Amino acid sequence: MKRRQFAALAAASLALPAALRAQAGTMKILVGFPPGGSADTIARVLAEKLRASLSQNVIVENRPGAAGRLVLGEIKRAAPDGQTLVLSPSGAMVIAPWLYNNLGYDPLKDFTPVSRLTVFDFAITAGPAAPPGDLKTVLAWMKANPSRANYATSGAGTVPHFAGQLLSQATGVPMTHVPYKGGAPAAQDLIGGQVPLMVDTASETLEHHKAGKVRILAVTGEQRTRALPDVPTLKEAGINMTADAYFGLYGPPGMSSDVVQRIDRAVSDALRAPDIQEKIYSYGLVPSHAPGAALASMQAAHLKRWEAPIKASGFKAE
Repeated sequence: MKRRQFAALAAASLALPAALRAQAGTMKILVGFPPGGSADTIARVLAEKLRASLSQNVIVENRPGAAGRLVLGEIKRAAPDGQTLVLSPSGAMVIAPWLYNNLGYDPLKDFTPVSRLTVFDFAITAGPAAPPGDLKTVLAWMKANPSRANYATSGAGTVPHFAGQLLSQATGVPMTHVPYKGGAPAAQDLIGGQVPLMVDTASETLEHHKAGKVRILAVTGEQRTRALPDVPTLKEAGINMTADAYFGLYGPPGMSSDVVQRIDRAVSDALRAPDIQEKIYSYGLVPSHAPGAALASMQAAHLKRWEAPIKASGFKAE
């Protein structure tokens, strides 16, 4: 009798929708960067909220390597049960495909878009090696001193790399890209006077700007950044250019719509929480939820947008 009851219970469990069965396990959110950065911070505050709303354990695993691309090769092979997700910046999805002949994943086919989490732009920051004044003053100095017209970023082949190239094209100021292995070492050389300008996320230079060590001259978005209300956009500074990016939550290919919708609803609720919003804003990012279909559309649009400037630059990753 007990054996028949156990078999009946097992069969009933298998008959449950995948969205309910998934609640029994541990969800992993993979991050392709070391602990401490904006991607890792967002993943951890999100995981804390999802534990309660999804009634299951949610952990964050850091799998750094290749500017977030390495972990994408892992996620595409995971089971499509919603238990393994990745938090990825848009660069790995919309910039890298134009740079690598053997990327190891197809950004449009190998993943299930679940939720857009944030949008963000970039800060144009001057260090002590640049002259005093606004952005146009600094750019005029760079044009008059081409051997010193360098700008730092967190790495070659990143969105900031090509945002700097767009700035150079928009202003007619030849600028040499100086890539670093991360935003922190780039910011340190900016502070130290090794480079006069830096293009990267505001989070990399925000505290240094507040401390008076560097000056954020402009941001690249359509609107001013909440964390920097007194800093103009490039358009307000008289330069007709914008550049932005986003963080998205993705799963393996083949995830069912009920699983995606269950997770997306929980993400949407989490991003409305005031404490999460303040944490995201403090990094110079903007909480901006959108469901998987909207994330897919935005990704496709950004992929197309970056094709021409990247090809025009002639840059190819090794």
